[in-house]
Amino acid sequence: MSKNVNGRKLATSVMAGLFALSLPFAGIAPAVADANFPSVEGNTNTSSILSYADVVSEMLKLEKNSRFNVDVFTLAEAGMAVNTSEQGRDLYVATVGTGSKHVWLQGRIHGNEPYGAEALLQVLKDVGTNGSHDYKMLRDEFTLHFIPNYNPDGSEANIRHTILWDQIANKPLMGDNGRERLVDLNRDWTPTGFVAKESLAFYEYWTTVKPDYGIDIHHQGLKKQWGTGDDVTFSLGISLAPNGPTLPSIKDGLYNDLTRQMNVHVYDSLKKYGFVNTDRYQVGNGMEIDIKGGVVSAMMLGLNYQGMNPSEHSNPVVFFETSGNTSDGSLGQKARGKSIKQNALAVKELLTGLASGAVDQVDPDRWEEIPHQPVTGYNTDYAGNIPK
Repeated sequence: MSKNVNGRKLATSVMAGLFALSLPFAGIAPAVADANFPSVEGNTNTSSILSYADVVSEMLKLEKNSRFNVDVFTLAEAGMAVNTSEQGRDLYVATVGTGSKHVWLQGRIHGNEPYGAEALLQVLKDVGTNGSHDYKMLRDEFTLHFIPNYNPDGSEANIRHTILWDQIANKPLMGDNGRERLVDLNRDWTPTGFVAKESLAFYEYWTTVKPDYGIDIHHQGLKKQWGTGDDVTFSLGISLAPNGPTLPSIKDGLYNDLTRQMNVHVYDSLKKYGFVNTDRYQVGNGMEIDIKGGVVSAMMLGLNYQGMNPSEHSNPVVFFETSGNTSDGSLGQKARGKSIKQNALAVKELLTGLASGAVDQVDPDRWEEIPHQPVTGYNTDYAGNIPK
């Protein structure tokens, strides 16, 4: 894709030491640290979290220094009709690899969930610079599309949502209640949605890319493992519940199996690192989510908004949840490195499992082995709570 680097307006603030962790696939000894992080006493110091300008600067630095052709561009440069955030910030993507299969990797769709951006930058760095066999396999098999910061306006404000913006007056749009109009970007890919500019911009890019797989990185609150009471550091999720009301009917059950295989592979792979305590993502009282309005759900459903996806392309997607978030004040500075590292490792392990074919060998029914509360029903955005 063509791009005009000289035309970009860039900030120069860069977080020192972002890439101090080097995470090659081979030679990592299992960690001996306690998995229980972050602490409820952890204070969130948002000054250590990458800003929008930091993320852009790091992406461009990786493009300049990469050995294997990292390409960084804005959605405007990619030719998308809508191509900025509500407040006018450029929306950035980085690609690496020459493979025929495309992978969508997104972070920080919720602005107060920061470590997806940093984890994806780490993976981008490794795939773009590491010459080992495993990374070559990834570059040969895939073209990887990195979106470290899906929600730049929300990330700058340290809020979950984006704020709808009056471009002429350069101020927030106000609702009838006299309050700013907020949009959860992770609920905006619907037939009646696409209220926010970011949603339409990335949707058009998705219809252009037509990825084969997707990974979405989030944060959650602090939680305990069902049955043991141990602190959970990392949860594996599928936004349309496996064996639930929706997923088994898509592609004759293909995604029902494949998404479980993808997450079981990650669950098995993370065990060797020692410091990660993994369970299944649930919303309390044994309820699984089955939401059709989420971005990754719309991908699996093959949403055709205003005729932009006439082939009804779809792709399987899983999501990762790191415990601790800025809004609750539970992120915990001491857990920062581990929180970023567990996401980077999970992404890398899943990519290698997909590239090598190891994911295809996983028994999808082993999804039940991942710690979880017995399922009692489904929390939906279309019919309330549905009992199992």
